[in-house]
Amino acid sequence: MTTTAIRRALISVSDKTGVEAFARRLAGAGAELVSTGGTAKAMRAAGLDVRDVAELTGFPEMMDGRIKTLHPRVHGGLLALRDKDDHVSAMKEHDIGAIDLLVVNLYPFEETVRGGGAFADCIENIDIGGPAMIRAAAKNHDFVCVVTDPADYEGVAVEIEAGGVSAETRRRLAAKAFAMTAAYDSAIAEWLHAETGGGLPRHFSVGGRLQQELRYGENPHQEAALYLTGAARPGAATAELAQGKALSYNNLNDTDAAYELIGELGAAQPAVAIIKHANPCGAALGGDLLDAYEKALRCDPVSAFGGIVALNGPLTEALAAKITEVFTEVVIAPGADDGARAVFAKKKNLRLLLTDGLPSPEAAGALLRPIAGGFLVQSRDTKRITADDLTIVTKRQPDDREIADMLFAFRVAKHVKSNAIVYVKDGATVGVGAGQMSRLDSSRIAARKAVDAAEACGASAPLTEGSVVASDAFFPFADGLLAAAEAGARAVIQPGGSIRDEEVIAAADEAGLAMAFTGVRHFRH
Repeated sequence: MTTTAIRRALISVSDKTGVEAFARRLAGAGAELVSTGGTAKAMRAAGLDVRDVAELTGFPEMMDGRIKTLHPRVHGGLLALRDKDDHVSAMKEHDIGAIDLLVVNLYPFEETVRGGGAFADCIENIDIGGPAMIRAAAKNHDFVCVVTDPADYEGVAVEIEAGGVSAETRRRLAAKAFAMTAAYDSAIAEWLHAETGGGLPRHFSVGGRLQQELRYGENPHQEAALYLTGAARPGAATAELAQGKALSYNNLNDTDAAYELIGELGAAQPAVAIIKHANPCGAALGGDLLDAYEKALRCDPVSAFGGIVALNGPLTEALAAKITEVFTEVVIAPGADDGARAVFAKKKNLRLLLTDGLPSPEAAGALLRPIAGGFLVQSRDTKRITADDLTIVTKRQPDDREIADMLFAFRVAKHVKSNAIVYVKDGATVGVGAGQMSRLDSSRIAARKAVDAAEACGASAPLTEGSVVASDAFFPFADGLLAAAEAGARAVIQPGGSIRDEEVIAAADEAGLAMAFTGVRHFRH
């Protein structure tokens, strides 16, 4: 491949950022400019000489602009192999001029969907001619340069002014173009599939747009980046970084876990979650956010060091001051007052992320996990248990406070890595056991943490005394449940379904526990 001189450029863009200045440089380098509709109008307004695509094709734009570039004089000009005699002959016979540079970006489909556009508006913002031209130019990058990103205008302009676009640049831009159209089509397919009722499709594709290159991944020797899919779900990926340095891979992963838990807890009562390594080390409801934070912190103040704090309401000055007493990596919240911002401004390394709402725990979505040779896809766990879903299987009935705590504990357990055991008392976690190979170990670890927390706050008894305990899956044996009873738990919530349920129920009755079955498991690996 050799350097390609640019004699004719076809420009048709929805995002007109920088296009006038780029076109002026192309014209200055001797390129003929061809364009469509609004792009042509904008360039003429800037004093540039532009030829209409309709003049090139001999056909007017029609059908509300659906037909304008889908023509052999466009695609022939992009696809022709300039070193094949039969291609060159066909171009001469049919009056097809070569197009050396294609500058196209697409209708704002994702923005239309994200903005709540009507179905018909979303359909009209599915670009057809743009992707067709981009793919044609990218396929023929031996002879054609394709530019889909305004960020590339400067580099391409410099090369054109120096005599032509290099083969290396053309190939790089072709790869970028194919990735862009693939992501665009993935977004359309995902949206339209959801509009037809969802489920898992026959073919599954994933697309994203680079938002940020990260310093490294989970470890310094791993590359990493953040991509956006266009989904409108509030969270770490789309939040505004109001202060602090750029977030790392681990920051983003942990902040996502924290805000998903906050979404689970809802907005009915002030709630705070503190996350470390994608697991809750404290979560609580309170009379206000400051109260909720203090209760959440009490659960595991040691693990909270260097953690992520998520709130379900705007950050206040008083709470900001309290949070800064403990080293915290990130705080994410739906808003912050001026006083809170001023407090955080004194902590330059503390990141403050602001969102425009809470993620819905009931909204459908797909979760992906790569495995060797492919990837696993499952629907988001949207199941939520209420008091009406509980089946009390023990002789002792739980009281209203215990039921409220059991429901809270089970919702938190849904966001703890399996095997998950969560102790709760008065709307706050008091012990969390996560990610162990046995449920008994998780139960013992959670109880041990509760003892440590009691010592840290000067309590005379373990915080688990009089608590309830939630298990994300059934107790396969009575030992895990008995360990919870020994820790002071008085009520248990679990899915049930073990072949030893009767044995576990009998053990609960003997220990004087109340126990509810949910019939729903919440594994999180």
